[in-house]
Formats: sequence, structure tokens, C-alpha cells
Amino acid sequence: FCPQRAMQDGLLYERPLAHGPIVRIRRTSEVGLSPVTAVLEIERRAGTARAARGMPPALLRCEADSETEALALLEPNARDDATVARLMHDRGLR
Repeated sequence: FCPQRAMQDGLLYERPLAHGPIVRIRRTSEVGLSPVTAVLEIERRAGTARAARGMPPALLRCEADSETEALALLEPNARDDATVARLMHDRGLR
């Protein structure tokens, strides 16, 4: 997790899954705007040349009063492999 990168792309949380993809929570609203909009997304192309192209699919979205609140809403889902797998399956990504 790189704080400089987080400032540039709104990254609030990131972790790898055991089988390769990366789970992220990213702010999608402009800095300073309220409410804060954030997504839990899965980067299935992590570690490949294609990883930098396009936006990864969002598994969940939320609106909150702050980045901290948005992170609190989405992070429990991002930390749980079974929940991430279910969300991916529900969206036909796995």
C-alpha cells in the first residue's frame, strides 16, 4: 500500500487474495466532496501488463459522510475471502 498512490487514485484499502486478484476500496468521488462515494472492487489482472487498463469491476458501492465512514462500511466485506468470493460469483466474475 503506497500513500502517494492512494492520494492520486483515492485508494483507501488494498490486499491480495491468495489466488492472485487484489481487493481494493477506492473513493470514486472528488476529494473534498460530501457525501463520499466509494467502491469495493476486484482487480483480477493484478501483476499483468493489462492491470493498468480500465477500471476493475465494483462489487459493492456506498455513500458516506467521510472516507473513514466509507471504509468502515466496506472493509469488513473486503477482509473476508468468503464474502469476496460470493460477491464475485453473484456478479458472474468467477
